[in-house]
Amino acid sequence: MKIGFIGLGMMGSGMASNLQKAGHDLVVHDLTRQAASKHLNAGATWADSPKAVAEACDLVFTSLPTPADVQRVGTGENGLVEGFRKGAAWFDLSTNAVDVVRSLHATFAEKGIDFLDAPVSGGPRGANSGKLAIWVGGDQAVFDKYHAVLSAMGDQAVYIGPIGAGSIAKLVHNATSATMTVVLSEVFTMGIKAGVEPLSLFAAVRQGATGRSRTFDRLADHFLTGSYDPADFALRLLHKDVSLACQLARDVQVPMRLTNMALMELTEALNRGWGARDSRVGSLLQQERAGIPPIAVTPDKIKAVLQPDTK
Repeated sequence: MKIGFIGLGMMGSGMASNLQKAGHDLVVHDLTRQAASKHLNAGATWADSPKAVAEACDLVFTSLPTPADVQRVGTGENGLVEGFRKGAAWFDLSTNAVDVVRSLHATFAEKGIDFLDAPVSGGPRGANSGKLAIWVGGDQAVFDKYHAVLSAMGDQAVYIGPIGAGSIAKLVHNATSATMTVVLSEVFTMGIKAGVEPLSLFAAVRQGATGRSRTFDRLADHFLTGSYDPADFALRLLHKDVSLACQLARDVQVPMRLTNMALMELTEALNRGWGARDSRVGSLLQQERAGIPPIAVTPDKIKAVLQPDTK
């Protein structure tokens, strides 16, 4: 296929190269022609504007730094909207704002053009190797039509739901990553200051229950099913353990802002009379605050998601 690609930075460069390796002809654009030199040398065609890219291609990918950049490329002067033909499709691979992607979807739908949000996860290494998750929101029929093209860039190109769903998934993922980085720094600092050599501490805890499980797989046990009985590990016991950790932090004078917040959450759950329930029962508190219905996914559906990883 002839495919347009706009944004050849740390992420876009690798994804565009993988499209070329898969045999697709590219029409490329960036702020500078130099950014596209590798792709031009590999046979890509240069376009002077997003409009020119859209005039040449019925399928365009963008990989851009900010929501404002995506809006400018889409609807600004010489933007994609000025060049697309009816029936064209635009997949935005950027990490974008949900309100922006929904607005762009509505704008382009009025012109008979499909816009899908398709943020990626895997970093520059994944973009280069093709070990990349691509989370797509929008019209599933359009996703299905171009799934093979998406798979040339990432080994985990999946449809998430209506427009905005891909961006929501990406923000959940990256907020989790940021929070975990902070809390890991917090608790490891405590452990090191309390007297354990850093590498020995790392080698030990990575083999514990949390260390051995994939980050999000822990949601499958209780959070997704909404079942917290019987307990795998009782709330009262985790409350005791985190209380001891916070006491140790005070003893060695290490601030533990996030861990103390976690202890407050556990305490609130304990005060509900949930001490004998599973330690993750405190998740119900956040669902109450958010005003969402109780989460209750059936175990067979969860197993279907997990099954590919156990083969």
